[in-house]
Formats: sequence, C-alpha cells, structure tokens
Amino acid sequence: MQARGLDVTDLGAHKLDPNDDYPDFAALVGRGISNGDFERGIIFCGSGVGASIVANKIRGVRAAICHDTYSAAQGVQHDGMNVLALGARIVGPALAQELIIAFLNANLDTHPRFERRLGKLHEIENKSRLPA
Repeated sequence: MQARGLDVTDLGAHKLDPNDDYPDFAALVGRGISNGDFERGIIFCGSGVGASIVANKIRGVRAAICHDTYSAAQGVQHDGMNVLALGARIVGPALAQELIIAFLNANLDTHPRFERRLGKLHEIENKSRLPA
C-alpha cells in the first residue's frame, strides 16, 4: 500500500500478547473511521467475522467480510463500505493482496439509487447506534 503512495497507519498488534483480542484492534480502526482520522480501514481476525461485528458497532463504519474481489469492490461502489474485514485463516496472502487492491481501487458510485440506499442506511444508523 505504501508503494502505491498511500498513507498507512498500523494499529497493531506489534508483538505477541496472549491477552490481545480482535475487538481491541477492530475498535481502534472503527473509531479512526468514525472520528475522520482514516477514510478506510482493513481489519483481520481468524475468520473476519468477529472483527467485522465489532467494527460495525461503531457509528459511520460499514465493514464487510470479503473473500472475492467482486464483493471487495462492489461493497465500496454500491454500499459505501469503508472497512474490509479479512479472515487470516480463510484467505491466503496472495488473495488478501488482491482483495485489498480491489477494495482500495473502488470508489463510491453516486447513482441516485445508491445514494438513496445509503441515506436509508444512515437513517437506521442514527436511530440505533451509540456514538464512538
């Protein structure tokens, strides 16, 4: 990512700590998105499921697990996905790299139907989520 000229912030873990848990790191990324510190984030856990659940608890975060490049791009284009969740036990390094590239290269499609859907998503979010 840095070779592509992107600013990268690694939020850890930087050393093995048996007390580390995926919610700690997924929440850091989610809060960074919610606070406007980051435009997009990538989170990992064993399956990607837990990390995506945690991230989606934070206002403004739209995280999804993707195992294929179509979903990694389409999630951004149609749904405004801003966090890619990957399962380290599910996808290997080569596929992970392809998924990340698809996610980062995608842009939100501003077609009125996608804007309408995102508006509905924001209404739901604003009624049911606690602030970051």
